[in-house]
Amino acid sequence: VQLQASGGGSVQPGGALRLSCAVSGGSFSNYVMGWFRQAPGKEREFVAAISWSSDSPFYSDSAKGRFTIARDMSKNTVYLQMNRLRPEDTAVYYCAAGPHGNIVSTITSYDSWGQGTQVTVSS
Repeated sequence: VQLQASGGGSVQPGGALRLSCAVSGGSFSNYVMGWFRQAPGKEREFVAAISWSSDSPFYSDSAKGRFTIARDMSKNTVYLQMNRLRPEDTAVYYCAAGPHGNIVSTITSYDSWGQGTQVTVSS
């Protein structure tokens, strides 16, 4: 499975961005798609995940109510809509894919990673 993330940029606090993750290669119908982020000097952390087959979303506490993960099966793309962005959301965002059955918030549950896209929230 190959992943290509895009859509990052610079926004002011309170703004919005939509990240995209194009998925290709192999069969990923039994996969979970996740978004993680890593801020400078910090560990990579879970943001959101969605089951490719069942469309069931999962969110971190910081993402709940502000971010929405969705997948478009016709485009083989997973999206992360981020609203009401805060300076603490500044990070490199990575999309990831991993097989069903593992804990979706754990980095080691994913075996394919995209290259990351920078999100900067600043006034």
